[in-house]
Amino acid sequence: MTEKTYPMTQTEKEQLEKELEELKLVRRPEVVERIKIARSYGDLSENSEYDAAKDEQAFVEGEISSLETKLRYAEIIDSDAVAKDEVAIGKTVLVQEVGTNDQDTYHIVGAAGADIFSGKISNESPIAQALIGKKVGDKVFIESPAATYEVEIVKVEKTH
Repeated sequence: MTEKTYPMTQTEKEQLEKELEELKLVRRPEVVERIKIARSYGDLSENSEYDAAKDEQAFVEGEISSLETKLRYAEIIDSDAVAKDEVAIGKTVLVQEVGTNDQDTYHIVGAAGADIFSGKISNESPIAQALIGKKVGDKVFIESPAATYEVEIVKVEKTH
């Protein structure tokens, strides 16, 4: 069975490595300490502090495992390898809905770095899928749950 790869920029990979280090060197020891303290309270069957600490430990270990997998199967994308005006991972794209003045800016990132609240959309999202490979001046149809709309790519630049 072939493992899934996780396309990302070098910057995204470095961010994931920092998160992993924080989880292993700070969060994990904190949780272990909380478990030790909770154990000292005696009867574990009715010890809510112990239960909460064990739940947090499971969460932290899950996050560590997830990050290790993403880093193990990371595929570094070099946005400099594509044309300057072509949409790709590691690029920021400004689009304008055709027939309106509505503009949106998206930072195309690998799935591991997606954060819609800061405008970072996954290369696997419908918007990114429609835009990747297109160039400035191209018109693209984007399908959303609400409707299908057409946008024109106004500007593409490397994300800083």
